[in-house]
Amino acid sequence: MTEIAFIVDPIPSLNVAKDSTIAMFRAAIRRDWKVWVLEQRDLYWEDNEVFAFVTSLEIHPAFLETPEPSVLDSAPWYRTNGDKEKRPLTSFQAIFMRKDPPFDMNYIYTTYMLDRVEAEGILVVNKPSSLRDFNEKFYATHFPQFTPPMVVAQEMETLKNFYFEHRDVVFKQLDGMGGKGIFRVREDDPNLNAALEMLTENEKTPIMGQKFLPEIAEGDKRILTVDDETIPYALARVPPKGETRGNLATGGTGIPQPLSQDDLAMANSMAAEFKKLGLLFVGIDVIGSYLTEINITCPTCIRELDRAYDLDIGSLLMDAVERRLS
Repeated sequence: MTEIAFIVDPIPSLNVAKDSTIAMFRAAIRRDWKVWVLEQRDLYWEDNEVFAFVTSLEIHPAFLETPEPSVLDSAPWYRTNGDKEKRPLTSFQAIFMRKDPPFDMNYIYTTYMLDRVEAEGILVVNKPSSLRDFNEKFYATHFPQFTPPMVVAQEMETLKNFYFEHRDVVFKQLDGMGGKGIFRVREDDPNLNAALEMLTENEKTPIMGQKFLPEIAEGDKRILTVDDETIPYALARVPPKGETRGNLATGGTGIPQPLSQDDLAMANSMAAEFKKLGLLFVGIDVIGSYLTEINITCPTCIRELDRAYDLDIGSLLMDAVERRLS
């Protein structure tokens, strides 16, 4: 039997209606794989091996067949069986790193342990060294042909010069998530200095500046790639009135839509690079025709696209895993 483990946030905290990791659980269990779950705190290294305290996961049969919370009739969507078991991570065929950011030192320490597991021939999704090496915002700079004007700096004068050149700029923290730490500074905005001082922690931390893209009014498009295949649909996260951030966590509205030919060509050209880096599941963020971020730690939006277009993106990911295990 194929056994796989997921490093996740606490299972009760997962949103049963939206969480992409749940789609992966379902896809694996539907093909009779045994799924185990653990948190970062359950990992440890001893005697030259990485161990974890893991719990097996089952999914409510009705929810397994129809991934809508309405079928549950107030019953829990999952069940964990018994107490945690101590297992070497090399006893699993694949490990999924699905811990939500923040990308902090604990996250990095986890990738060190996963490096050791990968060195023993175990598939890790996504590849731990790539998770560590490619910051989700800075990674966009690897594809300058697709990005808007950008700057990354911590020195105030450099950041202000970028602002004075473009006059309408979005500044954001490099390790932010869910729309946190993002500020739009418009022409003659009196809050320029205050925003930069706060974001850079008084020039101690580099941040990113991007020229403001008015196309955000039509949504920040999340495009997904699985292995080297681009899902031909996007979820456009449209900002609420009076807001420039489209993140669902800040009140944005998700609108599923087919990809344009330009968006598809952009994503396809990047997907081959992702595959080389061991990034099996990636979320690309596009505003208008511009690449703004590349999400590799814990990409989302599977459930919304599955629901809108009768897809099963989780199964596509498990197909990619199975190809590597065969």
